[in-house]
Amino acid sequence: MKEAKKSPLQKKIEMGNWIVLGISLLLSALFLPHRFTIGILAGGIISIANFYWLAKDLKKLFRQFSEGVTTKRAKHYILMKFYLRFIVTGVVLYFVITRMPVSVIGLVVGLSIVVISIVLTIVIENLINSIRRPKKKNASPVIS
Repeated sequence: MKEAKKSPLQKKIEMGNWIVLGISLLLSALFLPHRFTIGILAGGIISIANFYWLAKDLKKLFRQFSEGVTTKRAKHYILMKFYLRFIVTGVVLYFVITRMPVSVIGLVVGLSIVVISIVLTIVIENLINSIRRPKKKNASPVIS
């Protein structure tokens, strides 16, 4: 079976992750302490890596479904990968907090990069689609 391509929305979210991280780092470097900027960088890289890891795991899960793997086996696979990702992230965060000169608030902001990117991407997409869509009587500005 050939590799599934990324959807345009996924590509926009991934690009948005890096753009939001870059803007956050730039603003933080200009206006906030060095420790805060390092926290944003560390948290951003951790959250973006988790996002890519989750996408890879979900692709593999859906590939297993398409190949006829049982639901029970697929459920165990995704739960095992979830807990593995959770433990690895926890260990990485422990070492970042204890070994690096980071601001915990900056780290939390960095860990929120993917969430911020997803929200911004969806809002922008809905605004663009509502402008492109022909105006219909009683049409929702959000739902296509």
